Amino acid sequence: MKRLLILTSFLLLGFTPVCAQQETEDLDAKYATQLLKPGTTAPDFTLNDLRGRPRSLSSFLGKKVVLVFWASWCPDCRAELPELKAMQAAADPEKVAFVSVSYDRDFDTLCDFVEANNLGGVQLFDPSGKKDSKVGADFHIQWIPSLYLLDEEGKVLVSTVMIEKISAALGSASKTALPARKGVCTDEDCKL
Repeated sequence: MKRLLILTSFLLLGFTPVCAQQETEDLDAKYATQLLKPGTTAPDFTLNDLRGRPRSLSSFLGKKVVLVFWASWCPDCRAELPELKAMQAAADPEKVAFVSVSYDRDFDTLCDFVEANNLGGVQLFDPSGKKDSKVGADFHIQWIPSLYLLDEEGKVLVSTVMIEKISAALGSASKTALPARKGVCTDEDCKL
């Protein structure tokens, strides 16, 4: 009887049991509202890769493209690297290209980070920086990491700040456990 009274008191006071399942927050509702919508043709652009060769987005037509906007100094971008690498390992390189646009401030720092972390895919450097990036403006990038999945014709399939959505859309959701993150890189240094 005593237990029943205690339980009833907690319920009347609006107590939510600790064991209640918490809903997963949809970070896209906060941070991806301005990204290009599915069905939109992705704007073409040309940036240099880490060897100084110009690479155009249109050169990947015929393949799906995972397009990642990031920087090595962004904690949430770093937290997604295991999942990104798992997606790359699971994907058929004849059918899916991974293209990353970096907003790092220093080219050498970016190159060192890419090499030290054995990052694959096509790594592009945007020398204009995060605030003045025409590519970022064309893709409506306000926060990093931001990701797109493009179809073989260059149209947006998925636009998100949640790598899990790209992984699910590719059908290559990995068993890699992602570190917990509080959101998208939200401090002033990460806001574009």
